[in-house]
Amino acid sequence: MPYPQFNRSQLRLQPLANRQHDLTLDVMLPLAAGAFAHPSLPAIGRRLAEAKARGAARVLMMGAHVLRAGAQRHLIDLMERGLVSLIAMNGAGPIHDWEFALIGASTESVARYVSSGEFGLWDETGKMNDAITRGVRDGMGLGESVGRAIAEGFFPYKHASVLAAAYRLKIPVTVHIGIGYDIIHEHPNADGGVLGRASYTDFLVFAEHIRRLEGGIVLNFGTAVMGPEVYLKALAMARNVAHQSGERIAAFTTAVFDLLPLGDDYHTQAPKTDPRYYYRPWKTILVRTVADGGESFYVQGDHKDTVPAVWGAATAAAP
Repeated sequence: MPYPQFNRSQLRLQPLANRQHDLTLDVMLPLAAGAFAHPSLPAIGRRLAEAKARGAARVLMMGAHVLRAGAQRHLIDLMERGLVSLIAMNGAGPIHDWEFALIGASTESVARYVSSGEFGLWDETGKMNDAITRGVRDGMGLGESVGRAIAEGFFPYKHASVLAAAYRLKIPVTVHIGIGYDIIHEHPNADGGVLGRASYTDFLVFAEHIRRLEGGIVLNFGTAVMGPEVYLKALAMARNVAHQSGERIAAFTTAVFDLLPLGDDYHTQAPKTDPRYYYRPWKTILVRTVADGGESFYVQGDHKDTVPAVWGAATAAAP
């Protein structure tokens, strides 16, 4: 006998006009490198330029805080220059992108709105579900579905949309969700089967792209679980196929950008007695997956500083 399920028809949705927004597009940074410096940045910039020249994958994985930090102009310009060939996001990224493009603002106070039972239940944001459904009908993944809706719809601030820019440039933005993680999953028009289909399509797009990683580069900005785990499985799939043809995917570069202090010896996995052993970007991205001939870098810093710095290093190497 099935268990009782929540009846979403009882929910009361409100317009975004009733919400207090924590961020507006004033947060967007100017297209400049900034003052942040790190000794690894020139090498990372060169690796991006070299990967572009050889047609290898240039993957940028990110948490949603990259958008909240205002790095939209830098991400869009990196795609326009061909220095990034795929962006991977978690489910919150497209939501911020959608809201910024639609109303020029995003982000609500969890403490304020979870107390009143209003958190995430905003009518216009939930319309993302309809865009995803339309895209899945056309064989698209989640990122392309949302990007198309923004690019072709009435979104007054679409110039700030990373997903719309990617759709225009024909560059994949893959979105890797967990069901129940994101506010649009609260809405009555959310279809778990459609969401799963859309995100799994994006996973397969990501895995196919990783087949081009030899001589390429993977950048990971602040995603501590989604990025490392999706990358790990996709790399295993890509290597499985490559090994059947006597090929290798080993000589590539990885770089992690985050706030956690790792020290200088981040090329060696932390022991299990160290709580940092469970920090997936370290053991997965910086150590295990490059052990067969790759190289890795760790840059500690805030996204509002590190994304512009990487943009500066890459554009200096490939003007």
